[in-house]
Amino acid sequence: MTSFSYFDGDTECEGYLALPAGPGPHAAVLIAHNWAGQTQADNDAADRLAAAGFIGIALDVYGKGVRGELMGDNSALMNPWMENRAALRQRLLAAVTAAEAHPMVDAERLAIMGYCFGGLCALDVARSGDARIKGAVSFHGVYAPPNIGAQAPISAKVLVLHGWEDPLTPPDATVALAKELTAAGADWQIHAYGHAYHAFTAKAAANKAGGIHYDEKADRRSWQALLNFLGETL
Repeated sequence: MTSFSYFDGDTECEGYLALPAGPGPHAAVLIAHNWAGQTQADNDAADRLAAAGFIGIALDVYGKGVRGELMGDNSALMNPWMENRAALRQRLLAAVTAAEAHPMVDAERLAIMGYCFGGLCALDVARSGDARIKGAVSFHGVYAPPNIGAQAPISAKVLVLHGWEDPLTPPDATVALAKELTAAGADWQIHAYGHAYHAFTAKAAANKAGGIHYDEKADRRSWQALLNFLGETL
């Protein structure tokens, strides 16, 4: 388990890498963080992936040392990226390039997953049409398309893990995403968890009135869905 440093232009990004047992090379899964930036929860997910036989790489969108507050308002950190999706795509693909170059990574077996803002990041990597990424998984993500030109065909398989009561992604947004993915030719799945809200995998989330709440069943089922998807895709 070690830090994972890479550059997007002159900006250094610092993530976290967890290796499985065995000599490798191994399939690798990048993990995109929520709006708070790269945190211990992302590192824990990388460790869980390593235990399942994958290299887990928690990436860093904001840059080295730039982190928000886990339970705070991190709009000032996230919004510039939401408003410049071309720059976000570039930052994310820099992480893909760094992962591809790691000597323990099987560059033919790469996937990306993410939570909340990170779910959008995973979808944006799929939307890039970059053939290096074989699978993209969104956990309670947001779905707004990037609107940065004509959508390329999506070659990555896509899995969307969705809380049906999530106020950030109401049913019409979910249907719109399905239509978008279909139009792009993607091999897609959407798993919707009844009675689950936004951030259903985050144990600290406890604001059901605000639409943000942990759900043990959805957390457990979505992780198993992830593993099934990775087993098929990688």
